[in-house]
Amino acid sequence: MIRLDQLSASRLSAAARRLGLSTVLAFALAPALTAQSLTARDSMLVGRVLLAEDRRDAADPVLREAAAHSDARLRTLAQRALGRITDPKFVRRDSLPALSPAPVWPEPTWRLRFRALTAKRDDCAGLRMATADSAWPVRLRAAQLVRASCAGDTALRDVFVGWVRALPMDASRRARGEVSWQAAAQGMLALARVWPAEGRAAVVGAAGHRQWQVRQYAARAAAAVADTLTLRRLTADRDDNVSEAAIEGLTKLTAHTDDALYLAAIERRGAQVVRAAAAALKGSPRPDVAAAAVRVFDRFVARANASERDARLALLAAAGRPESEDKPPMPAVVLPADAVTLALGADVRLRVTMSAASGGGTFDVKLRGDNAPLMASRILALVKQRYYDGLTWHRVEHDFVIQGGSPGANEYVGLAEFLRDELGGVSHRRGTVGMSTRGHDTGDAQWFVNLRDNARLDADYTVWAEVIAGIDVVDGVLEGDTIERIEVLPAGR
Repeated sequence: MIRLDQLSASRLSAAARRLGLSTVLAFALAPALTAQSLTARDSMLVGRVLLAEDRRDAADPVLREAAAHSDARLRTLAQRALGRITDPKFVRRDSLPALSPAPVWPEPTWRLRFRALTAKRDDCAGLRMATADSAWPVRLRAAQLVRASCAGDTALRDVFVGWVRALPMDASRRARGEVSWQAAAQGMLALARVWPAEGRAAVVGAAGHRQWQVRQYAARAAAAVADTLTLRRLTADRDDNVSEAAIEGLTKLTAHTDDALYLAAIERRGAQVVRAAAAALKGSPRPDVAAAAVRVFDRFVARANASERDARLALLAAAGRPESEDKPPMPAVVLPADAVTLALGADVRLRVTMSAASGGGTFDVKLRGDNAPLMASRILALVKQRYYDGLTWHRVEHDFVIQGGSPGANEYVGLAEFLRDELGGVSHRRGTVGMSTRGHDTGDAQWFVNLRDNARLDADYTVWAEVIAGIDVVDGVLEGDTIERIEVLPAGR
């Protein structure tokens, strides 16, 4: 048996050329071979199988070669690759050898109280009691659930008024277990839905707040109280997420009356605001909309960002063009440096350090290369590039998931190249880490961490990592919290 780490540089280069692989790739395989005692040809075969899967090339002869291999690991990789290539849902995943399950994490005690609130939508006294709960997620949930049946409960109203009044001008920091802007934002929305007079008063102050998330919630509240003047002003907000929220609210109230504002908004850079503005312009009677939408579409095509697909499709719709005219960037199929080692069982762990301004704390995740080696290795490469440092958790649903890692802090701005699904044998249990998508093979490099068992996600989303320490920090994340850094832990930690 020839070990790759024993080959000279010249012999290694020659072996790589014979197999159609780069010398760089061959050197990258050396750690895997050392650990797994495979031949150079065998490990290169693993790399070629992964590349065939990434290309979605069922006709690649490497799949047949690996399927007939004497090593069960290679046969399984080939079988899994073919299954993923030929069936987007990979319904036969259970035919593969079972993978190790994710750790079982106990739930925080407050989550039971959180769940119990859903049945108390019209129990105003119960919701009022929940607004004083020891856990802020429970309090915020009470604000989200309150509805018109509680309009006569002035004590409950006053709680939310108090939250709004307690909002500091500098809401960029919070202590662990406390809130910064989140309570005022949810209180303002509750007031706008149930007590519109108080909601309008709250919007006036919040619409000029320095924290962009507060202005975003002000736009949502303004839509609830039909405050079109504030919405028109916020469509031009300096933050694209605020502008997006204002456009979405204004469109529902004034239809095409404000198309001039939407035409201005499609000139912005953010994919999220351009998507919202283009959607608002669809069906516009203005004769200049189609040409403007096509021009901006061409600009977005030139940006060659796969994750901006939603904006491109909305622009085509505004121009009266079919989705088939979209021009997505061609995917680059390059085997990530660590894909083979992860596929063969390398233990790689990451530490997520939360900003002190977001309560601090750390949690560790282990990459599941046994399930998703391509995705895990691409995320690992992004971590090494410091891609995630300073980004936020923009979506927090305390009994579902937290989601983050968007450069634009929203659903529509992600990595320029889509990541392909790697559906497999690891279920979305509490603590597993999945990949955000908007359809098959559209991974945008945004993480989501399952806060509860979410088996219904198994058919559509890839598990590529799992939390192995610090689940309490994950449970304590609030919307807008910032990731200070993510780093690779040294081996053995």
